[in-house]
Amino acid sequence: MATQSEFSANLPANPSANLPAMLATLRALVECESPTSNLESAHSITQLAQVLADDWLPTRSRVEIHDGRPVWRWGPDQPEFLLLGHLDTVWPIGTLSRIPFAITDDRITGPGVFDMKAGVVQGWAALKDSGITESSGVGMLLTTDEETGSHASRELIAQSIAKAKAVIVLEPSLDGALKTRRKGTSNYLMRFHGVSSHAGLDPDRGVNALVAAAEFILATQRWASKECETSVTPTVSNSGTTTNTVPHLAEVHVDVRAWDRAEQERVDYLIRTFTSTVSTTSTLPVRIEVVGGIDRPAMESTMSSELFTLAQVTNRELGLPELMECAVGGASDGNLTAAAGVPTIDGMGAVGDGAHADCEWASASAIPHRVELLSKMLMKLLATR
Repeated sequence: MATQSEFSANLPANPSANLPAMLATLRALVECESPTSNLESAHSITQLAQVLADDWLPTRSRVEIHDGRPVWRWGPDQPEFLLLGHLDTVWPIGTLSRIPFAITDDRITGPGVFDMKAGVVQGWAALKDSGITESSGVGMLLTTDEETGSHASRELIAQSIAKAKAVIVLEPSLDGALKTRRKGTSNYLMRFHGVSSHAGLDPDRGVNALVAAAEFILATQRWASKECETSVTPTVSNSGTTTNTVPHLAEVHVDVRAWDRAEQERVDYLIRTFTSTVSTTSTLPVRIEVVGGIDRPAMESTMSSELFTLAQVTNRELGLPELMECAVGGASDGNLTAAAGVPTIDGMGAVGDGAHADCEWASASAIPHRVELLSKMLMKLLATR
């Protein structure tokens, strides 16, 4: 594990006194690779987080298993104010050998450093700086399946916010802007079931599932809305067994993004009521199977406005550059908490760029500023109870 002194030569000017310690903790997290798909790595990263957090938190954190996956937790099970994040990344095991942890001027690089391991460290440091204890009503939850939709952890998230007055999501932010709106996501797997036959001898006896899938793919292009900024995108498809066989099965994955629930429901209806013109001479239709649906509802600005105002005011009081807001197409667990009616602010984590890309980086100089902002916001929230 890296020591604090190792970072002294590469730090930006006038670093926070705690920055070397934060960078040492961050390096340990980044160098423990944790792709969502690897359950063994999920156990490794949560156990490491439990050890590392001891340097920052007043009491021991815990690792729990929910729906077969580990999560890291600190504080009450149902806090009034929840810090929410994740420890999993999109990067496969072995990426670290190609993109090692490094600090060059103000840029920290490494797989998952921006999305979102720097945000995790910032959360721990803010809890330490604010003097918050387990009896304060603040809790922190880090999941290990956010990058694939939080299907194992969403019930736990729902339970955790049952008494919550606010959720602060430690996801990263481009140029430091907080995320006050996020598009909702819907994901579908369409299965078209036909009848196979010999493509040369008896093509008319078959029901071509691939042609039905093609009809569906073309139809999706009419369902998107430029006016509402709703996207309907076929992404992955598969069909056929041999080149001389009418395919009996075709599969199409579809990604849908929309700014509000009404648009998600409009597209959901169109997908579920789609019919194909493909049939045999006996009018046997293609059977269509729809798997999936609306996944994460849209995070609308009404659920973030008060917390964003608090962040802006606090940021000004600290003498920091004006805090901006933004709306983004990607979803996070903040979509789930906002949809549940809990005020939610997102993007309180690292400042940087390149999420899910080889160029991923986080700003070293922004880390102490974000810690100070989060710490002061928590103290203000606790004071208004």
